[in-house]
Amino acid sequence: MKRGRGSRGYWRAAVLAAWLTAALVTFDNAHAEEEKPSSDTLVLGAYTVPRDVYEKELIPGFQKYWKEKTGSGVKFIRSYLGSVAQARAIIDGSGADVAALSHEGDMEDIAKAGLISSEWRDRRWKGFVTNSLAVIAYRPGNPKRILDWEDLARPDVDVLYPNPKTSGGAMWFISAIYGAGLRMSQARTGTPDPAYARDLLKRVQQRVKVMNDSGRESVTTFEQGIGDALVTYEDEAVRFEFVVPKATILIQNPVAVVDRNAEKHGVRDVADAFVRFLHSESAQRAFGRHGFRPVDPEIAREFGENFPTPTFPFGIEYLGGWAEVKKTIYGPDGIWTQIMQELAGIK
Repeated sequence: MKRGRGSRGYWRAAVLAAWLTAALVTFDNAHAEEEKPSSDTLVLGAYTVPRDVYEKELIPGFQKYWKEKTGSGVKFIRSYLGSVAQARAIIDGSGADVAALSHEGDMEDIAKAGLISSEWRDRRWKGFVTNSLAVIAYRPGNPKRILDWEDLARPDVDVLYPNPKTSGGAMWFISAIYGAGLRMSQARTGTPDPAYARDLLKRVQQRVKVMNDSGRESVTTFEQGIGDALVTYEDEAVRFEFVVPKATILIQNPVAVVDRNAEKHGVRDVADAFVRFLHSESAQRAFGRHGFRPVDPEIAREFGENFPTPTFPFGIEYLGGWAEVKKTIYGPDGIWTQIMQELAGIK
């Protein structure tokens, strides 16, 4: 299993360097000649998975909307990193005016650092902009007959998913496997069995061959022919053949204005407008076209045939919420941390 290495200081510097590089190379000057010199510049810090929909539809759509509404242009500087890494970069001073992340735990870390002062959950749809599920993608024709989480623990199956130290998606996927162990054991006996859930997660982790820094990087690795199965977001799996496990987790993706930065940069109005735009019917349909489950229930119904319902769905609340999950699964004494130490032979 391949994982990144390095000191904490080196890692933090590398993340910020990556953020600045990504932001600079994606600076949007395509319409510079037609925009007024006073055009606003909005800095977007997002997780990697929705990059295509932001670049192809949402950012151009908002630029057109803002031009028609105000007569002014708006430019975007944007960065796409694994959600955990993106949140840390924002906390460390990347300057993002809007954060679009994989899960609310990362958003709350930014709030606890004092950068988000408003209650972002008070916005429409409780601050979430898209939903998804954790699913399993496989090779064409499903040669390994992968149907559910237990199949990922077989010795003939090589598995891919990203690293929860940098990827919010990885936190969703690992939580999905552990939570599925609880949910399936509850369906069989009436009581969740933490021992079975832990064992399932450990057996699957033993089959993980590569842990990339982000969900999008894991998809790229799978596209390169590595691995038999990829644990990923439903919206990423649409490019492959995939199965929705019987028990899996509902993924909810938040967006928020980073108040301190937006106010410092004098772009609070445009930042607020962009977040509202992401909840609009046109933006929700754009998300739907790219495989995300819209949070607007009316728009979600339009795409209903594309989104199956698992037999035993559950949310992060089933595991105690993000604060509890970050402690009991990913903390220094957490279940996943212990499993990794056991697999590495660390006592």
